[in-house]
Amino acid sequence: MPALRGKTAKLIPDDQSSTQGSEYLQSTTSSHGDHSDESDNEEGSRIKKKPVRGQPAKRGRGRGRQKAETESIASNEPVTLFEIVRQGKGGAATIVDDWIETYKTNRDTALLDLINFIIQSSGCKGVVTTDMYATLEHSDIIRRMTEEFDEESGDYPLIMTGIMYKKFKTNFCDFISVLVRQCQYSILYDQYMMDNIISLLTGLSDSQVRAFRHTSTLAAMKLMTALVNVALNLSVNLDNTQRQHDAERQKQTSKRASERIEMLLGKRQEIIENIEEIQQMMNNIFKGIFVHRYRDTQPEIRAICMGEIGVWMKNYSEMFLSDSYLKYVGWTLHDKVGDVRLKCLVGLQNLYLVSDLALKLELFTNRFKDRIVAMTLDKETDVAVQAIKVVTLILKFNEDILSAEDCENVYQLVYSASRAVAQAAGEFLNERLFKRDDTETGKSKRAASKRRSANAPLIKDLVQFFIESELHEHAAYLVDALWEVNEMVKDWDCMTELLLEEPGRGEEPLDDRQETALIEIMVCAVRQAAQGHAPVGRGSSKKILSAKEKKAVQDDKMKLSEHFIVKLPDLLSKYGIDSDKVANLLEIPQHFDVEIYTTSRLEKHLDSLLRQMRDIVEKHTETEVLDACSKTYESLLCDQYNTTPKVEVARTTLFDSLAERLTRSYESFEATDEPHDNVIYALSSSLKRITTFYSCHDLTGWNLYEMIFLLIKQAPKRGDVPEDIYASSIACAHYAIMWYVNKLEDKNPDQDEINRLKKRVTELIHFCAILLIDRNETIKQEAFTTIGDLLVVFSKQLGSDLTYSSLIYVANENLQLRIADFIQEEVFVEEDDDDDDDEGDDSHKIEVLHKRRNLLASFCKLIVFNIIDMRNAAGIFKHYMKYYNDYGDIIKLTLAKSREINKISCAKTLGLSLSQLFLEMREMEYGQEGKAVNQMNAIKELARRFSLTFGLDQIKTRDAVAALHKEGIMFSLTPLEDRQNPGGPPPNIGYLDVLSEFTTKLMKLDKKTVLVYLDRQLRPEMLENTGDEWSALRAYRNSLMQGGDTSSDVSRPPRPPKRPKPGIKRKMALSGVTDDAESRWVSKEDQPHATRSGWKRRRTTDEDISQGKQQHQQEEESEEESNDEEEEFQEGQAIRVLEDMQMGF
Repeated sequence: MPALRGKTAKLIPDDQSSTQGSEYLQSTTSSHGDHSDESDNEEGSRIKKKPVRGQPAKRGRGRGRQKAETESIASNEPVTLFEIVRQGKGGAATIVDDWIETYKTNRDTALLDLINFIIQSSGCKGVVTTDMYATLEHSDIIRRMTEEFDEESGDYPLIMTGIMYKKFKTNFCDFISVLVRQCQYSILYDQYMMDNIISLLTGLSDSQVRAFRHTSTLAAMKLMTALVNVALNLSVNLDNTQRQHDAERQKQTSKRASERIEMLLGKRQEIIENIEEIQQMMNNIFKGIFVHRYRDTQPEIRAICMGEIGVWMKNYSEMFLSDSYLKYVGWTLHDKVGDVRLKCLVGLQNLYLVSDLALKLELFTNRFKDRIVAMTLDKETDVAVQAIKVVTLILKFNEDILSAEDCENVYQLVYSASRAVAQAAGEFLNERLFKRDDTETGKSKRAASKRRSANAPLIKDLVQFFIESELHEHAAYLVDALWEVNEMVKDWDCMTELLLEEPGRGEEPLDDRQETALIEIMVCAVRQAAQGHAPVGRGSSKKILSAKEKKAVQDDKMKLSEHFIVKLPDLLSKYGIDSDKVANLLEIPQHFDVEIYTTSRLEKHLDSLLRQMRDIVEKHTETEVLDACSKTYESLLCDQYNTTPKVEVARTTLFDSLAERLTRSYESFEATDEPHDNVIYALSSSLKRITTFYSCHDLTGWNLYEMIFLLIKQAPKRGDVPEDIYASSIACAHYAIMWYVNKLEDKNPDQDEINRLKKRVTELIHFCAILLIDRNETIKQEAFTTIGDLLVVFSKQLGSDLTYSSLIYVANENLQLRIADFIQEEVFVEEDDDDDDDEGDDSHKIEVLHKRRNLLASFCKLIVFNIIDMRNAAGIFKHYMKYYNDYGDIIKLTLAKSREINKISCAKTLGLSLSQLFLEMREMEYGQEGKAVNQMNAIKELARRFSLTFGLDQIKTRDAVAALHKEGIMFSLTPLEDRQNPGGPPPNIGYLDVLSEFTTKLMKLDKKTVLVYLDRQLRPEMLENTGDEWSALRAYRNSLMQGGDTSSDVSRPPRPPKRPKPGIKRKMALSGVTDDAESRWVSKEDQPHATRSGWKRRRTTDEDISQGKQQHQQEEESEEESNDEEEEFQEGQAIRVLEDMQMGF
């Protein structure tokens, strides 16, 4: 190792500045000081500033020099290379130029500065002195620096945040790169600087200190990248020199310059030697650092290695693009950290993008292709996207490399919930299946030699792909994946042409499945073109469109409107009988720019559309078709278009027909006790049509409510009449009342109208409550939904307006009980294991779960809005753990909102839910002891989970926790005697085991109060029982005594209260708590007199009066002591709860 000579420096910390990296250098006399620029030093040490780069060291010794240095230090100017680079002043090129000037003057001093720069960039506060470097090996120096390294914080410049270090990593890398670039013509080959730097970096990269490894590896990798660029420049210079030499040799002998040839040969030989030297440097870095650090324990270090090797392979493929280097990338594709895998894939993508380099990757591709394909399913979205892009490039490079199974794995990702993954998969799908070949697709002809659209075969392939994927409910996701990849998804002309026109010669027609799939894809494309955002569940639903995007959406909407206004009536006429096709086609007018009907003079097509819609309503009773038709009418009327009067007339005519048909069918139904099937079908179909349109349109003017309500009244005694008639009647009555309320808000109603509405609401809720116990699931669910919505609409919120205050409906206890029972029976249902093997059972379960979640959400809405009593929520809280996967999010949110309404009521409800589970467990104890034990463990686990919801702030939850314990004690000790076991423990005493889970939420002061309250409820002899049946009581009492102010026999004197902190009185005053709040913790009869130390609490039993006096004296003596466990601020409600407990209420 070359010995460095120069000034010796050691670190003197700056006690007046917190800026990390600012050091003062103390110059001392060196026995090796033989440099020309080093002045003689006085005996001892003197603080002085290090010379600025590029300037000679000042030799003055006078007071003026010392004063200037002191001022420089006080101004926090950068005095080290590390500080200069950290601050980034002057740019990397200027800093390097100054360093090079110093190196030319004294290379030992400059190199020592560079070494200290690397050490300090690692966060080490030590400084390498000249003596250390002259006498110690690199390993010994690193060991010395490791000893001086401060590892307590764990931070170092590369990972530190803040203004000082925001751009340090960039400045650090730039400095290394510029240093090599500026030194590439002379200093780089002096076999001194690079040998020392590479040797030091190699030693640091093998250190146990993470900061040393991270910083040195980054420096080494950037150094390697810079050397690669130097090697590239040398290669170019070598080629130019060789070309000049050959050109000179080809000249005639008379014109040939032998001196130039010799000069070119000498230059060529020099370049070759430089290349060999550079390659030797790169080889040393690769084998000494990269080979060890690419598998470092820290992912940041591994990511640096993988990121840089990709750059080397692309820029210097002659040396690095070989299997001996590619294997490291392939192995690291299995790294457990996503960022490292991402770096590998980015590097590979850059290689596959260059066709010449891709040819050299054939062996690597065959070896690691399976891993890259598997990474398309990576849990990290960025990694999956990058893997798909690499697979797409592999496909472009050689289609035969990927198997059909590999391609299918990527195909299905177009349905991914991540839009980035889906779009990347869309590019792969487009490259594989939808690559248009104009030479072949242009040959397909229609009659009269007219050419079919070039996208026709591609759209057919898209339809076939959608059918084979068997995900027929996700066409919107497929369209979105291809939206920015292939323009065929917006080729409306080609799609309608395939649907409406006859196929040409030699062309196969679309079958029924293909037509259905094509219509679904076309409608999804129309929806996305008109709305301008991705489908629900993919991407942000509240995306704000830019002006350019809004313009594109408006243009697309205009184009599709102009096209489908003409073509849609024909499509509806052709497919009017097929409900699936019609339901999709009827969505298209909802995205029209309706003004185009008048601006483009296309009113006749509007007439055709309205006729087709009326015919469809008369032919179909499917809910999907009727709902689409209803929404289409609504969209055509939503604004005051010029076409609105015409649409309004058509809608009114349709409603007249539907109302008349319903009236006739109802009269026929009522005319006989046993109606015929045709009569029942007519009534059922009429009700479905009216109900569907009632959801979007106001049919109040047709006066259908009384007739519909009569059907609801008949529901309990319906006999064999189909249930859908009564379910539709309930929904229809529900919509009728909602429209009536909406109508009242638009005008000033008279009292008669309000009374009539009040009567209808009361009657409807009454009969729906009866139907909650009906035998039919559909009727029960419809009745529950109606009750829930009506209770919300007619809740206490109407009291804000005196006009509507009489409409407020308050649910009585009976109704609340029925609603709660309905939820227990319909939502929290055990699944039948025998149905697991049925085909399509998964989709059925998902549908059923969705309905149950909606029912539960409707019930929780009543709790959250404080419409029904919170205690009804106990029935759902007790299922929190058991049904966590299905309803956990809903129950958790309800619990949080309930606590916001009233913490005490919420706590009591939690206790009630636990007590209900405990009673259920007691019922199964007889004959099922093992199951009862498991149930008890489940109850305790639920109690533990509930306990966590109270949080860590004991002051805020003090009242709620106290109320929960009080209710729990009352439940456990009621009745106090077990009639079946006289002399034994109370039958519910085991519940105290559950209650023990909440004792940690009690404050120490309150534990004593709860313990006293518990003991008062017990008989004295009960405390002396030691049998196993009393273990729950002992465990609960012990939990109250742990950390509290009491023991099992005699209560310890309480510690003196903590002196109020500044501002505490103001806080208490704002909350309505006065200084004598402590006095209210005891009964009024037992309040002590005031002393100079404040109101003191004493025992309420006569036998402890003497102890109370002693406590009083101790409190006066220790008045200045603080008590960290006792709280200063108390909530008034908590005081009342615990005061009642102390008084034994």
